[in-house]
Amino acid sequence: MKHLTIIVPDGEGNNLSSIVGAYKIFTRANEYWKQSGRGELFKIELAGISKEVEYYGGLFTVKPHTHISAITKTNLIIIPSLNHNYQKAVKANKLLIDWVEKQYKHGAEIASICTGAFMLASSGLLDGKTCSTHWAAANTFRTMFPEVNLQTDKLITDENGIYTNGGAYSFLNLVIYLIEKYYDRPTAIFCSKVFQIEMDRQSQSAFIIFTGQKLHGDEVVKKAQAYIESNLHEKISVEHLSSKFAIGRRNFDRRFIKATGNTPVEYSQRVKIESAKKALETSRKTINEVMYEVGYSDMKAFREVFRKITGISPLEYRNKYNKDKALA
Repeated sequence: MKHLTIIVPDGEGNNLSSIVGAYKIFTRANEYWKQSGRGELFKIELAGISKEVEYYGGLFTVKPHTHISAITKTNLIIIPSLNHNYQKAVKANKLLIDWVEKQYKHGAEIASICTGAFMLASSGLLDGKTCSTHWAAANTFRTMFPEVNLQTDKLITDENGIYTNGGAYSFLNLVIYLIEKYYDRPTAIFCSKVFQIEMDRQSQSAFIIFTGQKLHGDEVVKKAQAYIESNLHEKISVEHLSSKFAIGRRNFDRRFIKATGNTPVEYSQRVKIESAKKALETSRKTINEVMYEVGYSDMKAFREVFRKITGISPLEYRNKYNKDKALA
């Protein structure tokens, strides 16, 4: 029998749903296998460094099955999402982070849920690898872990026995993905039906609210960002921006990417599409009207950029998020 460890991190305000959700779905997968005569695949244990951990101001309490020191070998580790004070959460769980790193080096696979990626990245195991987390934590994550290739568009990443996923309840998709990987496709389909989770979701792009990286200290780049954001209707070239701020094109590109994580063109596209998304959500404007308002005149180009950033077309987006839809 394989061993599954679901981590219970120390610290107030950590996420309970990702612990309970992972435990329930894996337990149900075990039962499904048992009913089909194959026996349980995993021994599932909650493990931590404290005898009990409080959640939501003491409203709920989790009592781990065991202390991490009692587990000498495990096959799969699940790290749940953390509270929003990431540095404090990482500091409070140094023992857990060291244990996770040691287990990985001894053959365990690791899956981080949402902001649990902060714990995983703190171990150094994500350096040079691709990773996802909640889009709202992306700027902080990039600042803390510049060596990690953060891809917040991705719902799930899978690299060298390390799995990460996007934000909030999208962890359910990661759990179904792991069920298929460790059990089989029929078990994953069964669990997806029982828990009513869509299978094979690959992106969290449609859920991202782009606010732009503003935590950097480059004042020229901040002014360029402000200019882009206040001139949505214009088609702004990088040459125009760099000359406006009296910086060479190549140097301007380099500084912009270092500060924001995007090229100036990507940043402009994301700002424009974010504005278009809001218009499609809240108004009865046609897609053509929205397109012109954010500086596009070519519908094909607008649709391509919109789909690249959100994963769906402008029409699909409006139909999904606007009850009071426009006629065209």
